[in-house]
Amino acid sequence: MCGRYRLSAVERIEERFEAEQTEELRPRYNIAPTQPVPIIRQQDGRRTVSLVRWGLVPCWAKDASIGSRMINARSETVLQKQAFRGSFAGRRCLIPSDGFYEWMKAGGRKRPFHFGMKDDGLFAFAGLWDRWEPPDGAPVESCTILTTSANSLVADLHDRMPVILPPAHYEMWLASPPSETSRLIDLLAPFDPALMRRYQVSAMVNKPENDTPDCVAPVNAN
Repeated sequence: MCGRYRLSAVERIEERFEAEQTEELRPRYNIAPTQPVPIIRQQDGRRTVSLVRWGLVPCWAKDASIGSRMINARSETVLQKQAFRGSFAGRRCLIPSDGFYEWMKAGGRKRPFHFGMKDDGLFAFAGLWDRWEPPDGAPVESCTILTTSANSLVADLHDRMPVILPPAHYEMWLASPPSETSRLIDLLAPFDPALMRRYQVSAMVNKPENDTPDCVAPVNAN
């Protein structure tokens, strides 16, 4: 499960992912489902950054409300699910981030924790995107984050975690043709916990309307 994340180092996206950034982005500290998020796509060897809605709306959907239930896609069943298999074959993307949140239930409270890299650097979730055209109105582009079983750093809070792709796998993920997608399943593995760190943060992050640097400030556990 990944239901909230952070993307604060937006000025580093172009260099980190070798992508052309045409969208104006602002630092985000508490991104929630259905909000616009940047994704990185590749076509003809060129990577671009686009803003899409978080919560995948399949091209065959009757209305956009289905997207709120499609913020994540299980990697183990992605090839079997009608909502995702077409996107897995030909509409894969990177979703840049520099942290995500999970909650620990303890003492009748839910305590939020931030997960990221040890160097606090940018990384990328494995994502899928789709384009839905409503009967009336503008087309909606949207995305979902692939998930896998939790690594040892996350497992005591949740049994799932987002798929984090190492940089060496970006090109394969973005550019593999539909005929080779079966080999991509092996990329959807838990990320090395030795490269990550976690810490408790304020309950401010529990409310999506709170979207400031205070959301990611460490707090003392008590």
